[in-house]
Amino acid sequence: MGADLSQIDILTRREIEALITGPLIRAFVEELGREKALATVRTVIESLAFESGVQLARQMGGDSIACFAKGFRAWGVGGTLEMERLELSETRYEVNIKRCKYAEMYKELGMADLGVILSCSRDFALVAGFNPRMTLRRAKTIMEGYDHCDFRIAMK
Repeated sequence: MGADLSQIDILTRREIEALITGPLIRAFVEELGREKALATVRTVIESLAFESGVQLARQMGGDSIACFAKGFRAWGVGGTLEMERLELSETRYEVNIKRCKYAEMYKELGMADLGVILSCSRDFALVAGFNPRMTLRRAKTIMEGYDHCDFRIAMK
């Protein structure tokens, strides 16, 4: 019997996950080495994110750019993300994230080094799961020390 996680905001879910997975990841890095451990973690997280994308498309009732943009707002609930929308059309969704409480949370937990793999690395697989004809380009993240994240989503 599974809990209804939709009642818990995404930031709180990520914090709970980090408190459990962070120490596990650090132990695996010690045992297996950084490269091998993080590659395995990334594979699992990307698989989960892909399935989340599939589920998001179902929840939104479609897999269009507009549906994705509407669903993407869930990550910013309660001011978790400060977003600057640059473009929203049938073929493109471009947004800059100016503030990211996810990055702040990982830093507060002493896991800034794991934030990219635990959060940011999900984004590409999430988009692919939402609609395989959509691509995400992102060259910058706040988690990696930049002043913003540059999400550029387009239909292939």
